[in-house]
Amino acid sequence: MTVESVHPEPRTGAAAELREPPVAGGGVPLLGHGLKLVRDPLAFMSQLRDHGDVVRIRLGPKTVYAVTTPDLTGSLALSPDYIIAGPLWESLESLLGKEGVATANGPLHRRQRRTIQPAFRLDAIPAYGPIMTQEAYALVERWGAGQVLDITDESFRVAVRVAARCLMRGSYMDARAERICADLATLFSGMYQRMVVPLGPLYRVPLPSNREFNRALADLHLLVDEIVADRRAGDRKPDDLLTALLEAKDENGEPIGEQEIHDQVIAILTPGSETVGSTIMSLLLVLAEHPELGDKIRDEVKAVVGDRPVAFEDVRKLTYTANVVVETMRLYPAVWILTRRTVADTDLGGYRIPAGADVIYSPYAIQRDPRSYERHEEFDPDRWLAGRAEAVPRYAMSPFSVGNRKCPSDHFSMAELTLLSAVIATAYRFEQAPGSDARPRIGITLRPRGLKLRALPR
Repeated sequence: MTVESVHPEPRTGAAAELREPPVAGGGVPLLGHGLKLVRDPLAFMSQLRDHGDVVRIRLGPKTVYAVTTPDLTGSLALSPDYIIAGPLWESLESLLGKEGVATANGPLHRRQRRTIQPAFRLDAIPAYGPIMTQEAYALVERWGAGQVLDITDESFRVAVRVAARCLMRGSYMDARAERICADLATLFSGMYQRMVVPLGPLYRVPLPSNREFNRALADLHLLVDEIVADRRAGDRKPDDLLTALLEAKDENGEPIGEQEIHDQVIAILTPGSETVGSTIMSLLLVLAEHPELGDKIRDEVKAVVGDRPVAFEDVRKLTYTANVVVETMRLYPAVWILTRRTVADTDLGGYRIPAGADVIYSPYAIQRDPRSYERHEEFDPDRWLAGRAEAVPRYAMSPFSVGNRKCPSDHFSMAELTLLSAVIATAYRFEQAPGSDARPRIGITLRPRGLKLRALPR
């Protein structure tokens, strides 16, 4: 698939001809539609398409504009009239800060992307191959025959270790990986609640859930300070992303501030580990529910590599395996909800969106829209074969976003996920174990709630 620029069609006539978006039904006093977003957010966001291309909803006292079509989500991503802001990013600020690449806008964001982009160039990614391969094989070697696996722990552990070892090289990460995983699980659950039910001061009341959230947040920030301090104190300065941050300069040629370094490290560890870990969980669920997919991956791997272990250099030839990854991201997108904010009065699909308005959309709903996909609920990796993928509407599948907010680690993540899938599916088949809960756990990211699988050696 290729990404092309989308710009809103020019319109004639006065701005007064623009329509007001319809209001979604089912809101309640004070909470608006926040209660529906808490109870069944996937269904709620998916059903909004029945009410129009742009729909007004209420989150607490706020009016929010929901977008339901692929072309308009492309307009959001590519138009300068929208910035990274809104309920999602406000809920993330306590974690990601305001000076990291995930939350910054304008010149600061452009400079930060220039700092980190070299680490994710296509020609830089093969250097991470040995680490990805080591971690993939270390993962399957830990799994004994018939062992019941806590997939949440296993998935986050490998995602954090790959990110840390590739981008912040150092053994000091090993002991901290488990704490990072535990902190993130608590934080991403609490931040979703703060997004959809913005009760402000009530989240400062010392209730058990608020205390646990604050404990995890403080511990994660402490971990980041320890990581930066360990690197500064060490003699070695490896050629990695953390060194690039410590040596980066601002627009005036001065070293960037400590807070920006801190926020950037959080941005490296947190969104990447959370989204990749969530996707690994969904991939393992898919392999358990569709064992024939694992068989086909194993057959492809054998045809490509024979009897030797899979190597990073094989990834580009594992096209079926990559298509399984893409189809998993279509049906189970880790980033299932996104928000933007308008910086000027604007026209979106013929609807008037006022300056300062928050705009929300769901990749989950977009990627399961029957208007864009035949058999939209069916898992079909072959829909991404050449000749079929072209039938998918533009922006109906953008797992790494587009435009200047496109995830800089898209090629890195695809290589990692494809390699992991190949190694895992070649070594094991999976079945759900007693006590497994495969229902979606909906927070800032989407993943299985409490997946437990039995690993059966091939």
